[in-house]
Amino acid sequence: MPRRGTEIVRLAAVGVAVGVLVAGVALPAVGGAGLGIVSATNEVNLKPEDLTEPPPAEVTVVQDARGNEIARFYEEYREVVKLDEMAEVMKTAIISIEDYRFYEHGAIDIEGTIRALAKNLQAGGVSQGGSSITQQYVKQVLLNSADTEKEKNAALESSYARKLNELRYAMAVEKKYSKDEILEKYLNIAYFGAGAYGVEAAAKRFFGVTAADLTLPQAATLAGAVQDPNSTDPNLGKKSRALLLNRRNVVLNRMAELKKITPAELAEAKAARLGYRGTKLPGGCESSKYPYFCIYVRNEILKNPEFGKTAKARLEFLNRGGLTIKTTIDPTMQAAADKAIKKWVHPSDNPAAAEALVQPGTGAIKAMATSRIFGRSKAKNEISYNLVADAKHGGGLGFQAGSTFKAFTLITALKEGMKINDGFTAGAGYLAPGYSTFKNCKGQPIGDPTHTITNDEGSPGWKTLQTGTWDSVNTFFLMLEQKVGLCDTIKTAKSLGIRRSDGGPLTEFETFTLGTNEMDPITVANAYAAIGARGRYCAPMAITQITHRDGKTTAYKPKCRQALNPGVADAAADVLSGVLTKGTMRGVGGIGRDAAGKTGTTDDYAAAWFAGFTPDLAGAVSIGDPRGSQDHKLTGVTIGGRYYGAVAGATLPGPIWKDTMLAALKGVPPTSFTPIDPARFEGCSQACRPAPQPIDDTRETGPEDGAVGDADVGDGGGDPRG
Repeated sequence: MPRRGTEIVRLAAVGVAVGVLVAGVALPAVGGAGLGIVSATNEVNLKPEDLTEPPPAEVTVVQDARGNEIARFYEEYREVVKLDEMAEVMKTAIISIEDYRFYEHGAIDIEGTIRALAKNLQAGGVSQGGSSITQQYVKQVLLNSADTEKEKNAALESSYARKLNELRYAMAVEKKYSKDEILEKYLNIAYFGAGAYGVEAAAKRFFGVTAADLTLPQAATLAGAVQDPNSTDPNLGKKSRALLLNRRNVVLNRMAELKKITPAELAEAKAARLGYRGTKLPGGCESSKYPYFCIYVRNEILKNPEFGKTAKARLEFLNRGGLTIKTTIDPTMQAAADKAIKKWVHPSDNPAAAEALVQPGTGAIKAMATSRIFGRSKAKNEISYNLVADAKHGGGLGFQAGSTFKAFTLITALKEGMKINDGFTAGAGYLAPGYSTFKNCKGQPIGDPTHTITNDEGSPGWKTLQTGTWDSVNTFFLMLEQKVGLCDTIKTAKSLGIRRSDGGPLTEFETFTLGTNEMDPITVANAYAAIGARGRYCAPMAITQITHRDGKTTAYKPKCRQALNPGVADAAADVLSGVLTKGTMRGVGGIGRDAAGKTGTTDDYAAAWFAGFTPDLAGAVSIGDPRGSQDHKLTGVTIGGRYYGAVAGATLPGPIWKDTMLAALKGVPPTSFTPIDPARFEGCSQACRPAPQPIDDTRETGPEDGAVGDADVGDGGGDPRG
């Protein structure tokens, strides 16, 4: 038999089978006729089959600590609404054009199917669907459930096998739900074009209204769009808009034909302009009020196994879950950080400032601010990564932290029994006595007895834990690190959450105490927050609660541990508080309540930092050039409209921190530091200062004790100016 004849016979056979099924669905089986119908349905396996209905992708909303929306994430922009939240005219329009006998037939429309079969027989293939709204809903569910391109193609292919599968599922759906429920599900899952899924999103996207407020011409436009949303997408240009307008009028004509609207209403609606507004869909970090924090939250979910076992599962959880994510960001504190940075650094400046605020005792991130605008325009000096965070949370390489790391050597000394007035004579330069003077945590000698590290303009002489810290003396801290041990210092830093911004292992050299590792403000602020919390370290926390689409809520608690003995933390806070009143920050001053911190300036002014804390709030500010801090130093630069010969920790980061804290803590009752334990930490272990030594007239005149000739200035990330 010729191929054409074979196709007609096959089509006719399917047509008969479907016709029999239609009768079976529409009429109860009676006597012998019923048996014949059952036999026919069994032959082609036309029995109801349960449809797996995963919930359609919905928008995830991100909120600040007060419940205000700050961002949205989605794979498909969809807002699910109830049927009674949709305008009646919308329901009428979609039923009129897609399935006008929807409330009268079962899983299949007899008239529509017969009409489609006749067309298909003439065409020799599937040229007309004749699908009911129920069948269309089934098709959308199968399409949305598809994980692979093969599965998506199977859900869309023009074949009788696909149509029969849809019919089996449709029969089960009709048994499971009422007609109103099916219509509601269909209008929430359908794609309307322009990136809008579901009628609520489409109403907002196309016309800037909710589905409840759609007018007749607007409803007819959306009803027309579902047939071929990719061709009638108004964002594609004039041709597509003309096609959409034509489809709208087809819907209006059909509504008039069915007497759902009057001739006058038809004429008025057809005379109306298309009225497409193209309302921007909310969501994404670029449109967020807090883009850098938004990036942090997104990466926290995508990379944390707590939110899904696989990367794919976590992405679906975020982009399809219809979640409401409540976060830690505090609008008042964020505004304080934004304002302080804006005062001192301009978005157009090449050096960029970044600041993080963290709550001691919880690790809650309260603010993330930078001087740069988030975006991808080089002409506007925008930046597209997170300057405030590590690479794991969308950040970059970070900047060397400078003398903020001296706090970890100080803490290690206090842990090992030193008192705040213990000290020794620090020279103008430091040279390791031998290769084995310092050993990394693998026990390998890494001392460099060939390279002298200096203080630049620091003051050599007798220094204690207090005065050495206040004046940020490089040579003193190298001697202190030599005494307490490099590995012990590194362990202290790690216990406070210190890790490199790029995710790599910490570099373990004798200059560790001078801050040669690249850091991000979140990590540094959080480490200092632990000191303010009396040694209680809490992992950085951005998410406090997630409400799922079913209303179930999951709360997330701080993940904390006691990293330091409380007394040690109190003593460290006592010493570090002197930095603001007697040390490198004395020119900037305090904030009117107990506060402590440490400046940090890297080698040759490549970057500058200040990290400080109170018992209520901690913050870290960095400034450096994202083009490359080692190639673009902070010397001879204009920042914020002011010229600086050199930028140190107290030059810009310190004032930014101070302005931020004053505003962020306004109205917050001050909490005092716990006083230092005098018996344990005050005084000194032996004589506080060695007895003066007689001058040895036979010794050659040379540099002060501990100094070795001329040396490079501030080598290794030191803090020559605090």
